Amino acid sequence: MLDIDNAIVEEEAMAIKQAESSDVPAIMEMIKGIAEYENLTHQLEVTEERLEGQLFCENPVARALVATENGIHVGYAIFFYNFSTFIGKPGIYLEDLYVKPDYRGKGHGKALFLEVARIAHEEDCGRMEWMALDWNEPALDFYKQQGANLMDEWRLLRFNRDDLERIANLP
Repeated sequence: MLDIDNAIVEEEAMAIKQAESSDVPAIMEMIKGIAEYENLTHQLEVTEERLEGQLFCENPVARALVATENGIHVGYAIFFYNFSTFIGKPGIYLEDLYVKPDYRGKGHGKALFLEVARIAHEEDCGRMEWMALDWNEPALDFYKQQGANLMDEWRLLRFNRDDLERIANLP
């Protein structure tokens, strides 16, 4: 079944849908799960209120999909728009793709990933991009199986909040 407003991909026990504000507690639980998996819990600052405010405000900064199995939240994807000056079109950046460990290997991750790609295609985006940790072989293998191009020549650079404060106050 295909219904863009509600259930996007649906099988007997599995569904992918656009997240609603009522999904935020489950998404938060899974964000904690991905942070634990990536050994990054010390960086977690997000709250349910902040996440809901960013995803479901008048001008949301990101969008979310959730995967369910028999009504249980088992995965999520969060993505947002970026822009390519070379292409002259927006793209989609996939920030998170996560499936709970007990539900991996059942197709939830692939369904979430393909739905984000479908959205990017339908919205005439020029690209879809994402990052994976260099030690996360299961994720890297999954993305390679989908035909992803590994961009070895690019390096991620970042300012965290403290860095932004420091540089904003430079003379």
